[in-house]
Amino acid sequence: MDEYVTSAISHLGKLVAFETISALPNLDIVNYIQEQLQRHGIESSISYDETGKRANLHAIIGPRLDGGVLLNGHTDVVPVEGQDWFSDPFLLTNRDGRLYGRGSVDMKGYLACMIAAVPLWQGKALKKPIHVSMCYDEETGGFGAPVLVKDICENAPLPSVAIVGEPTEMQIVIAHKAGFEMRTEITGLEAHSSNPRLGVSAISCAVRFISFLLNMADDLAAKPHKDSPFVPNYTTLNIGTIEGGVARNTIAGNCAFDWEIRPLTSAHGKQLIAEITDYAMNTLLPEMRKTYPEANILIDTEADVPGLDHRQAERATKLISNITGLNSTHAVPFGTDAGHFAAAEISTIVMGPGSIEQAHKPDEFIEISQITECLNFFDKLGNELAR
Repeated sequence: MDEYVTSAISHLGKLVAFETISALPNLDIVNYIQEQLQRHGIESSISYDETGKRANLHAIIGPRLDGGVLLNGHTDVVPVEGQDWFSDPFLLTNRDGRLYGRGSVDMKGYLACMIAAVPLWQGKALKKPIHVSMCYDEETGGFGAPVLVKDICENAPLPSVAIVGEPTEMQIVIAHKAGFEMRTEITGLEAHSSNPRLGVSAISCAVRFISFLLNMADDLAAKPHKDSPFVPNYTTLNIGTIEGGVARNTIAGNCAFDWEIRPLTSAHGKQLIAEITDYAMNTLLPEMRKTYPEANILIDTEADVPGLDHRQAERATKLISNITGLNSTHAVPFGTDAGHFAAAEISTIVMGPGSIEQAHKPDEFIEISQITECLNFFDKLGNELAR
């Protein structure tokens, strides 16, 4: 196994060097991965976003027939601006058994293990296929996964199980919350601050809107669902960014802010969005338009990330338990692309190397021991699919 670990670390160094920040082109890293697969005689299917600048990759090792297991990861990473790193975040650095670099754990470490395991799998007489797949723009709302799933359903044999390799320390995750990535843009009327009655402050209106969100968040936190497997066991809201105004002495004509809902279920999230929209359109906006009839509030759902329901994970959980001996399962509050595969009736779990506690932080790292554990699992998976 040592040679495969060494190979995975080498590939990880190459992958980290690609600055694949979400929403930026990722064709360079996709081309690299495609070339590595071609070295082993594996052809890849590529599916693109509407611009043609970001792409998913899908390849099959073994027989092209229905069944088998799909492994999935994402190629994009979160930005490093404003973070204090001890080393270059795009240069993989090995210190005391830890591999530091942006994306090392979330989730290029998993991608590197997939690439390194290809010759390992080819050395087995697989009777069911192993699919390797990689998505674009997971971090900004899971935009690549629906395109990938559609491509697989229309053009490839359908796997029966999917494993999304987000960092879980190689534990089985069978459920996670849904997610709604939201943006609100408020248009008011600029005026001199010496007479506020002549203008409509978009920032003041945003404050009222955000206060409504925060009060809703407090109400939700006060009514936790005791039977929920999630921590925290209630729906959460967060305001991530806010921008607006031009000067201290000018009534702000515009304000925009990004926010999110992480509901226990997608249905609950949609219900909350309806309540929020009702407040904005039927309470806040009419007051704004008393002064300025052209005032406006736009509420946009930029991403609707489906949750992962534990009820569909039985087949995947049984397979992984048979391979690893793991009997315990977990639920997590963070979102993944797993719900998109489950929606296609592929039994899906989340399981990958490293800890989510290291993701998105300065000095992000994955432990080499986790790389080794992932590759050992891939070896056992190959044995299982060769039976």
